[in-house]
Amino acid sequence: MKIQLLSLLFFFGAQGFAQNLLELNNLNDFKPQIGNWKVVGEVLVNPAIDVHDMQNHEQETKSKKRRRRRKEVEERPKAVAYKSGTGILLNMNDSEKKDRLETRWKHGDIKLDMEVMIPKGSNSGIYLQGRYELQLKDSWGVIHPKVSDMGGIHNNWETDPDKIFRGIPPLHNACKAPGLWQKLNIHFQAPKFNDKGEKMANARFVSVVLNGVVIHTNVEVPQYTGSPIEKNEVSEGPLVIQGDHGPVAFRNIKYQLLEPSDVSMSAISYKTYKGEFKGLEELQDADVVTEGQTQFIDVNLTGEEDNYGISFSGTLNIPEEGLYHLSLGYTGGVAFYMDSVSVLQKNAADRQEMLDTTLTLSQGEHDFVLNNIKSAGWRAPRLGLTVGTASTYPSTFHTYDSYPPAINTVSPIFVQPNTEPRCLRAFVSFGGDGKRLSHTIGVGTPEGVNYIYDLGSGNLVGLWRGDFVDATPMWHERGDGSFKPRGAVQWTFLNQPIAQLSDAKTLFPETGHAPEFISKGYVIDETTRLPVFKQVYRGVDIENRIEPNSTNTHVVREVRFSDTGLQNWYFKLASGIIQQRPDGSYAINGEYYIKLLTDQVPVMREVDGETELVIAVDGSLVKYELIW
Repeated sequence: MKIQLLSLLFFFGAQGFAQNLLELNNLNDFKPQIGNWKVVGEVLVNPAIDVHDMQNHEQETKSKKRRRRRKEVEERPKAVAYKSGTGILLNMNDSEKKDRLETRWKHGDIKLDMEVMIPKGSNSGIYLQGRYELQLKDSWGVIHPKVSDMGGIHNNWETDPDKIFRGIPPLHNACKAPGLWQKLNIHFQAPKFNDKGEKMANARFVSVVLNGVVIHTNVEVPQYTGSPIEKNEVSEGPLVIQGDHGPVAFRNIKYQLLEPSDVSMSAISYKTYKGEFKGLEELQDADVVTEGQTQFIDVNLTGEEDNYGISFSGTLNIPEEGLYHLSLGYTGGVAFYMDSVSVLQKNAADRQEMLDTTLTLSQGEHDFVLNNIKSAGWRAPRLGLTVGTASTYPSTFHTYDSYPPAINTVSPIFVQPNTEPRCLRAFVSFGGDGKRLSHTIGVGTPEGVNYIYDLGSGNLVGLWRGDFVDATPMWHERGDGSFKPRGAVQWTFLNQPIAQLSDAKTLFPETGHAPEFISKGYVIDETTRLPVFKQVYRGVDIENRIEPNSTNTHVVREVRFSDTGLQNWYFKLASGIIQQRPDGSYAINGEYYIKLLTDQVPVMREVDGETELVIAVDGSLVKYELIW
């Protein structure tokens, strides 16, 4: 047996290899530095304190200590504190210790994923190959981001016209509030050189995604950016992190090095069939219509749009033993065999999807057979095969027309507020692919602060900044009743957040499971033009107002009750991993903050394996900020 099937996954879209993970138990993956970089277990950022204010205070403190060594110097809160442990990479630079951090390994083309935490006012940068800087900066609230803002590709300071690079700003400001963990995904292609060392292609950021928002796509960088490790361009270089501009923390750093693939196919032959095939087994007794040799897999060799079958056979040449990832896209039904072993199969005639699997393949030649049938006039002919490894780009073995890239053939229907807020009722899947909520409403503001409110539970379930929604799924043809937020949604939690509980361990009701809770819809406030949501629960009228704050960076929520003296009533503010911050706010899963503005005292409780942030309510106003 030449192949070993490790896993077989059936779903739409390609499945990639696991990336290399920097364990961050120590600094062994990096070159020595002067001491400003360390591995820690937890980082606590006070989002109210600017790191530059702290640095100025530290300089003043040192000066005062020199002048008045015997006098106690005022102790001020710290912008950044940390606890010992592992898993987090932290830079704590000062005027004496401010080294960059440089990997011992080098890279060319690379996919890089990480989470980064930036304190208020801080600044750093990721240098691909030590030469092309992607800016890391506290740019929360910036309306029009520049090359020097979060996610910008930084300029350089060259004066030679042939070397000037003015930088590329991000398409959107997707930066979160200081002190929150932010997700960054980078796909970088190194510059390419010929045998003489002449540059044939510029460095390129294929894509950069910040907090789920695409901020760069397929942009070239013709020169090194500011402050490279060397003023030249090379095929491989180290990953470098700036260490002299302010504190910054990283975790979950994963990378995948990519090279061209040497996998090839040879001796490909084909046979075509005509018929309304219902199963792949029917090809065995079908008459061959045409046959011949081909260089690539091409479903169009059938000459038919529908009611056809086609079979390819040949040799897959594997340069070295290892793990290989196969992706097979098709319409109709499909079967792929290697060395007489079934590897991928879906016995149908009307499907449309991508099948993926990961195999261990030995070095050498492997016989393959690929069969495809289609009897579904509403689907276009499609058949494509790619093979790659964890360290290579996938090799493509089909013609462009046989499996063209997915193209949106429908003009999108965007909904955007103009001078007033916009409300749109819709179905929403929590988390993007979770529980489907049937009584939700999206609210968009001209300032670009948007949210999703669940009328069925009286709960604020998601928020995002930027453009409002894509209503194409709702309004194109028959539609499915849903919209897509045009930004990275910060999801909160499910279930009814206000309830009368019998004891401290009672769960909050699931949406729709409290018969005493009645949604009364909403009215539009004449001043703000925003909705005011109304409910009745156990005879008490409840009113919800959710508005952008004065600087349009986050939202303020007010909840009012018609009665006072309520007994055993509680309000769940958040659910997840909860940490109290020095400024009195609470960080939820490291993704957003809750800051109470009224005088209730939050408590954390453990219920059903989940930590909840809860306040007791007696009918007084509840007002809090949700910051992300």
